[in-house]
Amino acid sequence: MTGATDEERRAQGMAVRREVLSDAHVDRAIASTTELTADFQDFITRVAWGDVWSRPGLDRRSRSIAVLSSLIALGHHEEFAMHVRAARRNGLTVAEIREVILQSAVYAGVPAANTAFRLAAGVLAEEEAP
Repeated sequence: MTGATDEERRAQGMAVRREVLSDAHVDRAIASTTELTADFQDFITRVAWGDVWSRPGLDRRSRSIAVLSSLIALGHHEEFAMHVRAARRNGLTVAEIREVILQSAVYAGVPAANTAFRLAAGVLAEEEAP
């Protein structure tokens, strides 16, 4: 959002964040915000969601692929599980998530991919549960 005010970026970011991660997830994050984490929550809402995720250069499916790959490579397991859910919400199929993890095995390593498959299996099983 070039030229947007902080408030406009925050509003846009909150809308995108809710669409990608779900209202329930964002509501939990907001409810657990403390004096220590308030500035960080504002920062990720304005910058990650209001600036980067809101850019027109990539669609959300492509952004999800990039995020999953990065999280696998960096070993950010908690964020990876959250973004598997987001990737499904953004339209990635189970087969496409499998391909992202396989691709990551070549560049980020087999142990990283092994962990990603374990985490993705848990998330996808939750999705299928009644």
